[in-house]
Amino acid sequence: MASTCDSLIEDIEDMVSFSDPTPQERQSIRKSIIPRSRKKKELMCNEELQADSLIPGTQKIWMKTWGCSHNSSDGEYMAGQLAASGYKMTDDPTEADLWLLNSCTVKNPAEDHFRNSIKKAQEQEKKVVVAGCVPQAQPRMDYLKGLSIIGVQQIDRVVEVVDEAVKGHSVRLLGQKKDGGRRLGGARLDLPKIRRNPLIEIISINTGCLNACTYCKTKHARGDLASYPIEELVERARQSFQEGVCEIWLTSEDTGAYGRDIGTDLPTLLWRLVEEIPEGAMLRLGMTNPPYILEHLEEMAKILNHPRVYAFLHVPVQSASDSVLMDMKREYCIDDFKRVVDFLKERVPGVTIATDIICGFPGETEEDFQETIDLVKCYRFPSLFINQFYPRPGTPAAKMEQVPAHVKKQRTKELSQLFHSYNPYDHKVGERQHVLVTEESFDAQYYVSHNKFYEQVLVPKRAEFKGKMIEVDIYEAGKHFMRGQPVEDSKPFTPSIAAPLQKGEVSGLMQVNTHTHTHISLYRYDCGFKSITCNLIQLHQCSDSFLLHE
Repeated sequence: MASTCDSLIEDIEDMVSFSDPTPQERQSIRKSIIPRSRKKKELMCNEELQADSLIPGTQKIWMKTWGCSHNSSDGEYMAGQLAASGYKMTDDPTEADLWLLNSCTVKNPAEDHFRNSIKKAQEQEKKVVVAGCVPQAQPRMDYLKGLSIIGVQQIDRVVEVVDEAVKGHSVRLLGQKKDGGRRLGGARLDLPKIRRNPLIEIISINTGCLNACTYCKTKHARGDLASYPIEELVERARQSFQEGVCEIWLTSEDTGAYGRDIGTDLPTLLWRLVEEIPEGAMLRLGMTNPPYILEHLEEMAKILNHPRVYAFLHVPVQSASDSVLMDMKREYCIDDFKRVVDFLKERVPGVTIATDIICGFPGETEEDFQETIDLVKCYRFPSLFINQFYPRPGTPAAKMEQVPAHVKKQRTKELSQLFHSYNPYDHKVGERQHVLVTEESFDAQYYVSHNKFYEQVLVPKRAEFKGKMIEVDIYEAGKHFMRGQPVEDSKPFTPSIAAPLQKGEVSGLMQVNTHTHTHISLYRYDCGFKSITCNLIQLHQCSDSFLLHE
């Protein structure tokens, strides 16, 4: 494996000497490159290899993302910028020259997978760049020594970091985005991206949160609340629909807290976004904690009843014991949570409430756990994320007296058995529903769609259904899904106002000169200390090979 430089470089400016080209000069050189045709027989194999090893932007990159939809969105943006700069994103880690590992710090297993992937990359002599919440929160961990790091608010500089990592330098960008002293939500929303699913746009509406939960490591990485302005979010949604998207997910560490730092609120944003959603397209709201949704219940009920918004809300309760909630510093009591659920169930008929529960938090007694069991028996949540407590290093909960491991495991098992003892969709067999088809099932046997309540409905895998709103009759129900048969006389409705991008295609780039097999793309990205305009020329060769030459 290529060795890195001895001294760790904390920012890109630190490594530029007077004799080195500046980033502007490097981009200028790229713009002045002229393609010169050379016949294949004249092109030596070692010449191609030499070019790949010396020119940043010609290598193959494999990216792995763990964690939440916010992290997924960050990963899409990083992949888009790298592809727009000339790098080739690959699904095969073995053929990649560099691994970009986008981590999650919520639970120990996710960080273990991340650490093991770094070790595996190094064993295979791959260059490594790490991103996400783990290195942001703990950049000085031993296993991160010598690795290049992209901070969670520095994803717009991924090309710079990868360029330097390819050359064997170690670069760490961990700073915050600020404007006039005010912390921003993060990198700009109009950066190039590659959507994991061309039909679904994930938009981060804010980063960080207002809480200080004693078990949470994400707070160490994402920090305090910082919201994007409404106009920027609306413009991002508008652009997405113009690229064939038919479903938008709003995500953040706490969507309910949106806007409190910039003088607005979540309902105001949602009403603006609803105006942009084409008929048949849908919006899904992300996770919100109980304290910040309580004051907006009336407006939230109206929004969730809107025909282009899924009647779905993810409200983590974590525990039904007020004593445990106090130790967690969750800033609400169980009655607050019940008020949210009861109000929405009454005002939004059929609404889906998803929730999270932590089993075995420090100090949790049998009585505390029984209160949680009783809560699940009462509400029979159709979607329940059960987590055995893991003490995260550096959090207050890690220093508390721990519940024995076997007790945590037993409680997790008991709650899981309760969850699997009821079938939430049996009563829906025989219903006729409209569903939006957006994905393929894991076994590739069905298409996955969702009804108004964001309940999963499997439908026949017919090409004409993908990205369409169709009508189905529900004929079977399982624990996590239903199966639907398309209504014979019903025609699929197309919500997209444009053709979707191809899988792997970069969002936000315009193509020209297709008749000459030359695609020229123009985009801008903010490098923190400068803005660079890049012209990327991707050459599609026919019978001749092309040699890059000044």
